[in-house]
This record gives sequence, C-alpha cells and structure tokens, in this order.
Amino acid sequence: MAQDAVLEGAVDLAREVAVEAAGADVGEHLGFYLDGSRLGTHVFATLDPGYVGWHWSVTLARVPRGRTATVCEVELTPGKGALLAPPWVPWSERLRPGDLGPNDTLPYQADDERLMQGYEQTNDDEIDRLAIYEMGLGRARVLSREGRAEAFTRWYEGEHGPTAAVAKSAARPCSTCGFFMKIAGEGRTIFGVCANEWSPSDGSIVSVDHGCGAHSETDVRPREPEWQQSELVIDHTNIEIIEPTEAAESE
Repeated sequence: MAQDAVLEGAVDLAREVAVEAAGADVGEHLGFYLDGSRLGTHVFATLDPGYVGWHWSVTLARVPRGRTATVCEVELTPGKGALLAPPWVPWSERLRPGDLGPNDTLPYQADDERLMQGYEQTNDDEIDRLAIYEMGLGRARVLSREGRAEAFTRWYEGEHGPTAAVAKSAARPCSTCGFFMKIAGEGRTIFGVCANEWSPSDGSIVSVDHGCGAHSETDVRPREPEWQQSELVIDHTNIEIIEPTEAAESE
C-alpha cells in the first residue's frame, strides 16, 4: 500500500488527541500504519502501570487531495504481551457443580444432551421400559444414555467410588454391607445408597466397590493389654497386727 505523507506526518496532532484522552499516560511514538486509502493510525505507548503492553491508537483520515488530517477515533488497544480479560462466557455455561445458591434458578436448556423425551422410543428394550416407567411419573424428559453415562462416571470417579481414600483402606466393599440399599433402574448393578448414619457416605450414592470403616459386618481387632497382670502372691509369714481402737472396743 502506498505511503501517505500527510497522515504519517501528523504525529503532533495524534499525540495531542491521545493526551487529551489519556492525560499524562501517553509515552513515546511507536509507529504509524495505513488502514486503507487516506486512513492511517499512529500508535503511542501507554505509561499507565495497569495497562502494560497496551497502546494508545489514534486513527486519522483526509479527504481526496486534502492536505489536512482529521481525527477519526482514539482508543486503547492491546499489543504483544498485553494482559487481556478471558473470553466472555454466558452465565449458564460458567456455572459449576456447587455454584447454585438457594435463590438461584438455572435457565431452561431445550437441547440438553443429557436428557431425552420420556416417551421417545429407541427400540432398546431396557431404555424404552425405563422411559415408559418415567413417563408415568409425569415428567416431560428423562435422562438420556449420555446423561446416565456422565452421571455414572462422575459418581464412580468421585469421593464415593472405589478410588476414594476411605474405600482403599476399607476391609469390605459396600456390596456386602447390610446398610447398602440398591437404587432402581439401570444403575442398580453399580450403585446404591448408604443408610448407615455412622458412615461418612450416609445418604449418598456409593458404588458397590466403595467401602468405609462403618461396614455392618466388620469389627475392630481386639487390642492386646498394654501390661501383663501377674498372679497374686500372699505372704503368710509377714502378718501386721493392728491394735483395736477404743471405739471398736465399745462396739
């Protein structure tokens, strides 16, 4: 692109506009580039410590065969290595498990892949049977195959699965515990609910191979006494004679 001497030479005008917008935070002139025909931008360093790597950009223009530059806009633009805000993500996508407060309501997601219509026929006998059962409860949508897979994976890999520290140290798995209540549906072969109030998993979904120290059939190993009691020895040759007192004699 051809050079534009009028615009390129208007450094003082560009600096004056930048100082008017930024105050004393305008530094050295970093360069000039053409944006198009009779349209160019001067770049100045910013001295504001909160905007390291940013630049003040002043865009100038001129009319055809004009010898005077006109200011179009002034803006603070990021340069190489500038600190930028992360990409904006909608609130509904920023939420994570545990973020929902008592007064919060999640937006409706019509295309949630974790759900499917309760009456949708899939030709899978187990899924169709479950869908028909769920539809009888009056719910418009039920968990899809993807939704169940995500939930099962999250539960199994979580703190109530077989990899938890408490499960690794347990003597027996939950599947052999009397407090283990199997859940209904497809997940009953993998999960149940703990009903032991002494267990850290009480009221939670646990895997069949989870475990804890509150198992119904385990017991603690009897502790050995810290010292051994020797047999009592009575010395009949050493007899201490105690004289009776006056009160004892009166009785």
